[in-house]
Amino acid sequence: MIPDSCSFCKGKLVKGKTEFVVRVENEVLAIKDVSAYICEECGEAYYTPEISEKIDGIMKKFHNSTLLVHPLAAGELSLEEATV
Repeated sequence: MIPDSCSFCKGKLVKGKTEFVVRVENEVLAIKDVSAYICEECGEAYYTPEISEKIDGIMKKFHNSTLLVHPLAAGELSLEEATV
C-alpha cells in the first residue's frame, strides 16, 4: 500500500519514474526508469510491492553475477577529500 503523503516531509506523492541506486561492496548498481510514487517536495521514492519484488530479483542476479550490466562511469571521493 502506498501512503497518501511522504513519511519524511508530508509532501504529495505523484506517479513517476526514478533511478534506484545501491552500493554492493565496491560496486554500484543503478537501475533506470523504475516506476515509483515520488514526493514532490523532497524526492523520496516509494515502490509498490510488485516493483520491490522486481528490484529484489535484479539484486539476487547481481549478487550471483548472472546479470549482464553496462559499465557506468562514476567518480568517488570521501567528504574529507572534497573539503580539504
